[in-house]
Amino acid sequence: MSDNSSNTDYIPLSACQIAILERQGCSCGDWTQVKVSAQTDLSKINRVNFAGEILIGNNVVLSDIGLLEAQSFSDCGIGTEVSVLDETGSRAIRIYPGISAQLALIAARCPEWSLGTAKHILDSHIIKFVSPPAIGDGAVVRNCGIIRDINIGSGCVIEGAQYLNNGTIINNSIQPAALTHIGFGVNAENFIIEDAAVESGTLLRNCYVGQGCVLDKGFTAHDSLFFANCMMENGEACALFAGPYTVSMHKSSLLIGCQTSFMNAGSGTNQSNHMYKLGPKHWGILERGVKTSSDSYIMFGAKIGAFSLLMGQHKTHPDSSEFPFSYLFGDDRGATVVVPAAMLRSCGLMRDEKKWPLRDLRLNRVRHLNDRIIYDVLNPLTVETMLKALDVIQQLLTHPADDDRYLRYKGMKLTRASIERARYLYELAIYKYLHIHLAENDDIHNNTDIKPVEWLDIAGLLVSRNTLQEIMAMESIDAMEQAFDLAFKNYDTDQRKWIASRFTGKWHKHPEEIANYANEFDRMIEEDRNKSLEDIAIQNEMLRLL
Repeated sequence: MSDNSSNTDYIPLSACQIAILERQGCSCGDWTQVKVSAQTDLSKINRVNFAGEILIGNNVVLSDIGLLEAQSFSDCGIGTEVSVLDETGSRAIRIYPGISAQLALIAARCPEWSLGTAKHILDSHIIKFVSPPAIGDGAVVRNCGIIRDINIGSGCVIEGAQYLNNGTIINNSIQPAALTHIGFGVNAENFIIEDAAVESGTLLRNCYVGQGCVLDKGFTAHDSLFFANCMMENGEACALFAGPYTVSMHKSSLLIGCQTSFMNAGSGTNQSNHMYKLGPKHWGILERGVKTSSDSYIMFGAKIGAFSLLMGQHKTHPDSSEFPFSYLFGDDRGATVVVPAAMLRSCGLMRDEKKWPLRDLRLNRVRHLNDRIIYDVLNPLTVETMLKALDVIQQLLTHPADDDRYLRYKGMKLTRASIERARYLYELAIYKYLHIHLAENDDIHNNTDIKPVEWLDIAGLLVSRNTLQEIMAMESIDAMEQAFDLAFKNYDTDQRKWIASRFTGKWHKHPEEIANYANEFDRMIEEDRNKSLEDIAIQNEMLRLL
């Protein structure tokens, strides 16, 4: 175990120094393997059992450690394979410091790229981060059990961890606003924790925990990735790709074999990726903003559209991605009944858009943000999906309903009344989107010479398909990450170009007419807000003591 300070000269302990450490409760089978710098403050090292070759620099606090052990050939978790999405390992991602949600997602969703054409690029990038176990300047490690083959960055605080094996703990914070903290009872193996808090009995195996994340209260995870500002407590994750702002706070909640972002899991949320035929090969996608109600269940594979609410039991592998902002009910046979666009009437939708940036724990606390995040609820991708949904609705309305009065589409059941209502709601939302950007630019200048680009949501970042293909063709990971940064920077400009190329015909109305539609959308949201406040007032009156 070495200090990762640079330009430090280490000398063997003197007999006097050994005596000081032994009086402070420290022990070692061979003190000749322990070396210190001239600045090392031995008074900060108490009740530590050393083993192996040790280099101790300055400003490190070590106290009450059961076993602090390292092997010089350890990779400290760098390059650990995480079998995300498909538990069988066909989409394994190798983790390293600074891995972004964007790079990780294309590696998971395009295994032929990450395990094939880009393998040598990833190999050469990952090897740069491999270093032996170390404890950095200003680190604090106390009241811990076993710490083996761990690289602890400068300024990291580890207090009361039970077992840490083969991992890297990184602190990129701007002092004194540190983010990295490992707390009581944490048990972790084969991991990287970067600018995150892992607390209170959390158990991790083969995991990456990214910037601003908080894992707490006995949360358990294996083969999972957690990116910016995920909040996970009490429950369990297996093969989970938790994109930015994935939240699960309740016991008996299992997120397994799926991709999420801006998600909120209700208590007792459950998912299946195993049908007892070919093993746990099934997986699914919950597009950005999906919420699950208490005791909801979904059998993967399935794909749930953006900003939808999932309730009940779903066993027919639905694909609702063409109907964002929907309610999905599971009936008594596990079939999925969809009410398209119903979430657009909810005042909570716009509330979420405003609260996410305010809850970004990374801001003003780390030197570099690994993950790029576009918070817009109404964005080119959700709007394009609504435009296409209008075409699907038009086609469905030409078909007769089945004997049970439902129309069926991609594993879903829909009523004629619900999709007629959805057509109106989708149109209102599209005009609201146009009004937002008209307000910014006075008018939409159509450019029919440009073909509208296809947008993709890459773990919180919205980019065009062409941009993503260009990024995947680059010959270094650093170049790819810089290109993601540029795409994030150019989002507003690219969005305006898309609007100019996409909205022609019926959508190109006078700004005042578009404003009227937008006002009707706002009125609908305000009506829902007022109704919700009235309901709360009635409930509070019912529960009032005096």
